[in-house]
Amino acid sequence: MGAVVALADLVDARRVWRGDSAPAPQGDQPTGLAALDAVLPTSGWPDASVSEILLPMDGVGELRLVLPTLARLTKGKRPVVVVAPPYAPCAMGWRQRDVKLGQVYLVRAPEKDVLWAAEQCLRSGACSAVLVWPRLADDRALRRLQVAADTGRSLAFVFRDHRHLANASPAPLRLELVTQPNPVIRVRKCRGANPPQSPVPFADTVH
Repeated sequence: MGAVVALADLVDARRVWRGDSAPAPQGDQPTGLAALDAVLPTSGWPDASVSEILLPMDGVGELRLVLPTLARLTKGKRPVVVVAPPYAPCAMGWRQRDVKLGQVYLVRAPEKDVLWAAEQCLRSGACSAVLVWPRLADDRALRRLQVAADTGRSLAFVFRDHRHLANASPAPLRLELVTQPNPVIRVRKCRGANPPQSPVPFADTVH
């Protein structure tokens, strides 16, 4: 049996090659929430990708999570498209968050056309971001949205029930909003790093 040698001794003797960890990709799409940016490997939303946001129910303040980003994007005069929201967005609240409403477009579609509409908007390259609430989205449908977002260089925010957390997803980023006992954001998946163990506080809800 060969002798047991401490790995540290081999490293010190330069008999084992030690590689450096690849740096996490840095993006240019901050969320606007400093505590969240601090734990994401891209320091914000993954660019030209799907970000999946999992909810205990609709209307728990999920739009508060994206409004800083929408404000920044609409100031750049590129359209933001909202596809089939389950409730009417509060225009006054969005305006108070500095979102330029003239750059926001609402698309109403029957459930069978929701994913198709979102995919076309993403693929067009004309939209800076697309928000969508699909009820019938499987792994294949989300992958199509991811390809469309990459093709059109757009951000895709997909809001889904948290029961889908148990299912695999091609989305590079998955966030879960938890409301009890205190509102927090849990990073369930983030491309480029392991998800942080600790949740990020989340308060001041706005619809």
